[in-house]
Amino acid sequence: MNTFEAIVLGIIQGLTEFLPVSSSGHLVLFQHLFGMKEPELLFDICLHVGTLMAVIIVFYRDILDIIIALIQIPSRMKQAGGLKRLLEIDTSIRMALLIIVGSIPTAVIGLLFKEITDQLFGSITVVGFMLLVTGIVLWFTRNITGRGRPVKRMTTKDAIIIGIVQGLAIIPGISRSGSTISTALFLGVDRKMAGRYSFLLSMPAILGALILGIDTPALHTTIPLSTIIVGSVISAIVGWLALVILLKVVDRGQLHRFAPYCWIAGVTTLLLAWFG
Repeated sequence: MNTFEAIVLGIIQGLTEFLPVSSSGHLVLFQHLFGMKEPELLFDICLHVGTLMAVIIVFYRDILDIIIALIQIPSRMKQAGGLKRLLEIDTSIRMALLIIVGSIPTAVIGLLFKEITDQLFGSITVVGFMLLVTGIVLWFTRNITGRGRPVKRMTTKDAIIIGIVQGLAIIPGISRSGSTISTALFLGVDRKMAGRYSFLLSMPAILGALILGIDTPALHTTIPLSTIIVGSVISAIVGWLALVILLKVVDRGQLHRFAPYCWIAGVTTLLLAWFG
């Protein structure tokens, strides 16, 4: 892999990690087009580190509020008159709980099906079909209107369902952001909250995937360190821009506008797999 290819893949990762069109699917497809018969796991991991930094930059205030709230749990619980009351009135503590609960099914699915999904990353046929599925899910969000529930009215059941969906998004071609935000909207969660929760929930998932990815024999790579750094920086910058744009799209109720792209990309990928 040369620097130009790393820049292209960094742009693809940055755009597709947050735009609801599946970053894993696009990385598999473009690595195939660049003649990489086996996925470059170390490079992929570093690109995800870049987009993780984008999430931290955009949501640094929420992250800081959650960390402070967790540190101050004893005093806040005393003031509130108990944990149950604290969860009702403190949005930061409630968000922390929802993130923890939602991360559990994601982690279980990721651990149980890691070997299977690693094999799927070599199949662009799977990517093509799953992009079509992503498009269908996004399209149905067009029927959702009106205001939804804020964080104070989100339940642990909501978090578990969204966490399961996030876990299933390890299949290349299924958009993590698209599927989790859509699911939150289907459950009646407020648009802004749906986007915010989706990306805060992504942080433990990305960190977990990084930890699992580090402990693998396939991590060896011949790609120069400078090339990996360039790709990672590009993914962080482009990811930040894509994240800001997507949050505005979700707030306007226009998530379904990405569905046609997913269908076109899916059909194109299948044609490439079958006739390329």
